[in-house]
Amino acid sequence: MIVLLAAFPTNGQDWPQLLGAGRNLVYSGPGRTPGALLWKKPVGAGFSAPVVAQGKLIVFHRLGSQEVVEAWDAASGAPVWTYSYPTAYRDDFGFDEGPRATPLIDSGRVYVHGAEGQLHALSLADGKKLWSEDTMKKFSVRKGFFGAASSPAVAGNLLLLNVGGKQAGIVAFDKNTGRVVWSATDDEASYSSPVVAQIGGLRRALFLTRAGFVDLDPDSGRVRHQMPWRSRSMASVNAASPVVTGDIVFLSASYGTGAVALEFKNGSYRKLWSNDDSLSNHYATSVVSGTFLYGFHGRQEEGQQLRCVEIRTGKVRWSRNGFGAGTVALAGDLLLVLLENGEMVVARASPDEFQMLAKKSLLGGVVRAYPAYAHGRMYLRNEDTLACYRLE
Repeated sequence: MIVLLAAFPTNGQDWPQLLGAGRNLVYSGPGRTPGALLWKKPVGAGFSAPVVAQGKLIVFHRLGSQEVVEAWDAASGAPVWTYSYPTAYRDDFGFDEGPRATPLIDSGRVYVHGAEGQLHALSLADGKKLWSEDTMKKFSVRKGFFGAASSPAVAGNLLLLNVGGKQAGIVAFDKNTGRVVWSATDDEASYSSPVVAQIGGLRRALFLTRAGFVDLDPDSGRVRHQMPWRSRSMASVNAASPVVTGDIVFLSASYGTGAVALEFKNGSYRKLWSNDDSLSNHYATSVVSGTFLYGFHGRQEEGQQLRCVEIRTGKVRWSRNGFGAGTVALAGDLLLVLLENGEMVVARASPDEFQMLAKKSLLGGVVRAYPAYAHGRMYLRNEDTLACYRLE
């Protein structure tokens, strides 16, 4: 059996990292659907998602030639502290030039990973820099298509990151000092972020790198299992995080790669199913409710389908067109589907049929960052605005 591990409370009140407290897109706090707009504020460039812990909302964005980390009061949006450092990142494809990776809050610290691989640890209380590392320079990492985008994960006293260097594809830093504890693989960095889970009685770090699936011992960096999983096309990315539930690990990508469900049994992984027809995630990680996956299938620019899929078989239970791309979270028995156009679709997490309960426009522009759900509030951002809604 697989159990997600997190250095955070599991009541879902805070949303301290990418994909929430359990790194699984599940919200279990008060309120479930967006109600009244509480406040909104301008923000700079970036796809980095907001995170919330200990009453503070952390926003990571780009203003001019600076990557900026800001702490705001989570209830009112009032500024608390600001930390910034210079950046010269330029996007080769004309997309957004702000940070891509989402901050992580753990043990009174904020960790951010900028578009040029700048890794910083800050005090959550006052924003003071505790340590930093230029990962691209230290590990001779090439820029890649869209810069550094993998969000870090915590395992005990270690901060784990898909860096993408030679003999340093995956690196573990001492989260207190920034010291490199171990490095492993030659895998280039993907845009996917790792998950820490317990499998077969052992704690493991699960990565989907540019090359494929890697299962490591988070304490030593010893690779327990590797499996190639990427497109044959150079112009491709792996972006969705591994999804774990029960004894199954689900990996998904686009660009003809498709999805695979791996079952851990008798000390090893075995393939339950694999195809490019069930639930191929371009960039957004799917969510699990019971024995079913809910997520977006297909390429973002070609029009995606919102789907429900049996995790053990890959059977598509239902599929809906017309929403475009977006992200999906789970609140009780409800799917909270935030579309790229800023609309929220609320639907039943039911495999029997698609049941839309509500649809509401929340924020214009293009919304690609994951939202955060914490303490009865929802936080979402587009290219220039962050809005806070009450959850009813």
